[in-house]
Amino acid sequence: MYEAADLRKGLKVEIDGEPYLITDFDFCKPGKGQALYRCKLKSMISGGTMDRTFRSVDKIEKPNLEEKDLVYSYDEGDTYIFNDPETYDEVRIPASVLGNQKYFLDDNMECSVLFFRERPIEITLPFFVEKRIAETEPGARGDTATNVTKPAKIDNGYEIQVPLFVNEGDIVRIDTRNGQYADRVSKA
Repeated sequence: MYEAADLRKGLKVEIDGEPYLITDFDFCKPGKGQALYRCKLKSMISGGTMDRTFRSVDKIEKPNLEEKDLVYSYDEGDTYIFNDPETYDEVRIPASVLGNQKYFLDDNMECSVLFFRERPIEITLPFFVEKRIAETEPGARGDTATNVTKPAKIDNGYEIQVPLFVNEGDIVRIDTRNGQYADRVSKA
């Protein structure tokens, strides 16, 4: 159990049987009465947000979270199969948990998966992945204004914005946290 004084930004708490992440925190001590702890909370399952105010005497549950390192194997439609390298157990994760991160998965990629009561709720990929550009239009000569980008698709159909000098067949590094182009690794 957490005391209200333990609350801070980034802390994970359980409210009404659901894990929440504190995204914003404000402490208020009125002239008389108890101290107030105002928090903005984001659901780690649904992604919804809410505001909640705690008094200094309140107790808050700790969520039953467990983090495991798993290795991506393959996908079956909308289900992605990961293996536990220690026990060789298969873990099935639905596409809804992965979101756009499913486009950055590679065979045998190590990922960190967060479980709440034996249910996967969040996956963390390596920060950068390298992907080949499958299709993009050639950049126009002379169109060299600062930070001009064009759309490009990687081999699995995900579309990113890349600088004009990137061409089909080039290998680029993509930041998995925001899904954006980071830099070009090699030319085609």
